[in-house]
Amino acid sequence: MFKRGSGAAGDGFARILANTGWLLGGKGVGAVLSLAYLAIVTRTLGVADFGRFALVLSAANVVKALVSFDSWQIVVRYGQPHLTEGNGDALNRVLRFCILIDLGSAVAGGLIAAAIILFFGNLLELGPGMGVQVWLFTMVMMITIRSSPTGVLRLFDRFDSAAFAETMIPVGRMIGAVVAWILMPGITGFLISWAFAELLCAISYWYLAMKVGGDRIGNWRAGRALDARRENPGIIGFLTATNLQTSLSSIGQQVAVLIVGAFVGPAGAGLYRLANQLANSLTKISSLLSRSIFVELARTSTHGKEALGALFRRTNKLALVAGAVIIGLIVTIGHPLLGLIAGKEFLPAYPLLLMLGVSACIDLIGVSYRPLLMATDRAGLSLRISVVATLLLLGLQSALLPLYGTKGAAMANILSSLASFTLMGLASRRAIRG
Repeated sequence: MFKRGSGAAGDGFARILANTGWLLGGKGVGAVLSLAYLAIVTRTLGVADFGRFALVLSAANVVKALVSFDSWQIVVRYGQPHLTEGNGDALNRVLRFCILIDLGSAVAGGLIAAAIILFFGNLLELGPGMGVQVWLFTMVMMITIRSSPTGVLRLFDRFDSAAFAETMIPVGRMIGAVVAWILMPGITGFLISWAFAELLCAISYWYLAMKVGGDRIGNWRAGRALDARRENPGIIGFLTATNLQTSLSSIGQQVAVLIVGAFVGPAGAGLYRLANQLANSLTKISSLLSRSIFVELARTSTHGKEALGALFRRTNKLALVAGAVIIGLIVTIGHPLLGLIAGKEFLPAYPLLLMLGVSACIDLIGVSYRPLLMATDRAGLSLRISVVATLLLLGLQSALLPLYGTKGAAMANILSSLASFTLMGLASRRAIRG
């Protein structure tokens, strides 16, 4: 067992590997199940209806990304000192503060979703009577925001429990997809299935977080939640930066599907989303590494530049190897995998899969840049780079889509990822030297 807070680069790197291993174990189960339920959905709905289904999911995810906060980072960043000092009540106030933020996000998300459906429902081509269903699905997405319990599990190094809770998404979707395929084989049935999976995952996260935290997370009635602002200087700025950065990153990808849909219709949007989803499945290690890296860099940053730099360089080498391996997988098995999962009518999505896979691997190679900037109190700089990258992505898509169709949209992803990789890399190296 590694000693908590040792700060040694070797121990930190070992914990990153161990924690990523737990997350990969959960995602490995999810990846296998996702291939199965994607096959059910695509073959049941066909290209056009799958495109409409994809547009609904993207719209809901845009709203969720717009209003939700990565409050797990706040629990880890500001809860760590309280945990070290044995001040469970102060830790509890940080947790309650994050819960309040999540509840406020749910209310705001419901209002935004209603406005989008009211004013842009025709653009999404939802079809008659689908507006209420889409709003209800979005509300389920809002009330199942689970960032706060995720922070508790990561604070206590229980990535194994987090991995188990996360598997409830693919498990729930798999169960729901089979039931929908038998009883309600349409967009509505699959929306219900996806909503069921979100609820199952959220319940699992909260149960495990309360079990793991126990008495160590203090008294739920000790002081006011808003006292966390005074007790943790800088928490509001960190909160704002993480929210905007996460929102920009997620919105850039989800809005991209909506832009594709506006230019080439639901069928094109469906092909683009399928390729994007498969590419992201093959590069899921990127987000998993990022979560593990942030926790360790936040700890190691208190032990000096030398330890921080050593850990940063080791994670960069690991990400480079992982990126090269995944590119090889996409080139060798991407085309047959696409045909096996979705059928011949979706094979035109392979060039998109290849290009979006390259884009995702570029993000993977630079996976340690953003966590480093966040851990060294450079959240504002990281945010500014994310703004530039997102605006570049959406601008390039708007310019290239009319010329090259969905391939132009995928090309925009590659160019945006390269720009973000370069800027984040320069900023990270300055942070290490500084």
